[in-house]
Amino acid sequence: MDDLDHRLISLLRANARTSIAALAKQLGVARGTVQNRMAKLEADGTIVGYTVRLKPDVAEQHIRALMTIAAEGNQVDALVRTLRGDPAVGSLYSTNGRWDLVAELRADSLASFDRVLARISRTPGVSSTETSLLLSTFKL
Repeated sequence: MDDLDHRLISLLRANARTSIAALAKQLGVARGTVQNRMAKLEADGTIVGYTVRLKPDVAEQHIRALMTIAAEGNQVDALVRTLRGDPAVGSLYSTNGRWDLVAELRADSLASFDRVLARISRTPGVSSTETSLLLSTFKL
């Protein structure tokens, strides 16, 4: 990827619905160049889809939290496979330091959130967890 690809991706992150013509104008290139670049980025798997971002208070699941997870031994890959299939896990990240994984959790009530925490904590391969509720969002 070159500088033009990075600038194009940045514009798409800000607004994936921006027209090809508007992207071309902002980048100072021809429409065909933008179309070709987007096709190439999609074909090589750099761009895997386009989505809609909702304000946190609009989403159905109102309770959100970050859970840090320490894995037992070499269980990180197995945990990733398990947690990727969990509907309460919105995002999952590997990290360095004390924790192996960070999961963004979502639930629609405190009771269901409690069940999510218990389920993940009891998942084979989980050594320990720590969870922080997300209270306010300052930037999307």
